[in-house]
Amino acid sequence: MNTYVPSSAEEKRLMLEALGMKDADELYADIPEKIKIKHLSLPEGISEQELSEKAEALCRKNKVYTAIFRGAGAYNHYIPAIVRSVISKEEFVTAYTPYQAEISQGILQSIFEYQTMICALTGLDVSNASVYDGASAAAESVAACRERKRSKALVSSLLNPMVISTVETYCKANGMTVELIPGKDGVTDTDALTSALDDTTACVLTAQVNFLGCIEDCRIASDAAHAAGAKYIMYINPIAAAILSSAGEYRADLACGEGQPLGMPLSFGGPYLGFMAARKELVRKLPGRIVGQTLDSDGNRAFVLTLQAREQHIRREKASSNICSNEALCALCAACYMSAMGKKGMRRAATVSLSNAHYLAKALDSLGFKRIYSSEFFNEFLTSCPVNSDELMKKLDCEGILGGLPTKDGILWCTTECNSREQIDRLLKICGEATK
Repeated sequence: MNTYVPSSAEEKRLMLEALGMKDADELYADIPEKIKIKHLSLPEGISEQELSEKAEALCRKNKVYTAIFRGAGAYNHYIPAIVRSVISKEEFVTAYTPYQAEISQGILQSIFEYQTMICALTGLDVSNASVYDGASAAAESVAACRERKRSKALVSSLLNPMVISTVETYCKANGMTVELIPGKDGVTDTDALTSALDDTTACVLTAQVNFLGCIEDCRIASDAAHAAGAKYIMYINPIAAAILSSAGEYRADLACGEGQPLGMPLSFGGPYLGFMAARKELVRKLPGRIVGQTLDSDGNRAFVLTLQAREQHIRREKASSNICSNEALCALCAACYMSAMGKKGMRRAATVSLSNAHYLAKALDSLGFKRIYSSEFFNEFLTSCPVNSDELMKKLDCEGILGGLPTKDGILWCTTECNSREQIDRLLKICGEATK
């Protein structure tokens, strides 16, 4: 992206004059004073060796857990070694926007393959080249459903709270209203959902699986939304999607989610990947870009940007989205992961994750950690906590274990295929000792 920087005081003065401002500080008038940095106090420069020593000292402060039992939106899945090997190649790491198709065939093909796999995973017709993260993918999906007379979004309160917050932020800016649908026994209350539907409803958004780990009956939500003339959006867990019914089978109009489980390490929270897919009727509603396959003048297979960032070029004031890029390297990572795992591998990862979670839930129940909800669940579940949850987390931390997520109702536990039976039994032992 090219950014224009004024090269003289006169140019700066003319720009401020055109904006009707006295000085550059007015550009930041909407930013609260308390978070503005008045000045930076930077130390003197140091040598490369000194910098390396400081960086290594900081790294030694990191806590590396031997076992992780927390999910809540980011999951510790096994990543085949070939994934890192492929995405570390400099031609992929340094690649940027493929505007010139004739010299960008490699990156264009990688995006095309990613899109194809996302379509297979979701059961829908078309995928874009990705967006920034799962939360923005959900918000962009809601925005894509807005119509002139339909501007209300019904959102399940059992989505990840950060996803809900992002959707609300988008909707506040684009003139849509958000109504949260309450939960009932760990899943979306379909009676409340049906009652909230009217002729102003643009879309219904639910998660599969939801933030509490419970498996939703998406058929009811889908049918109710379509009966009211609204679109249905599924926010999906991509690993769970390997064994559960697809968004397409539930007749979803759009599917979106966080792609981090598809080969991306936890990495202190990013960079992650937002995936989006839709029925072909909504192809022009998808933000960002879409890579397509065609034939060149010699009849050879070739790749092009079929649709791209309309918002970046024309009619920006009428655009439904301002996203004009994508997470290309993370998308390549997801494509490599899905290729390496294959259908059987992803199903195996999902099955083992589910099996481990049910083993842990049953064992915790015998220790007094009772499941809060009776609904079917995937690899996460919420339990009560018969002891002080913060103290329990400290005990686990001392043993190199990251425990579940403490909530106001108890603890949200998570397992993946990376949790061995030995790790689970070690967790159970510590929880058992804590209850005594």
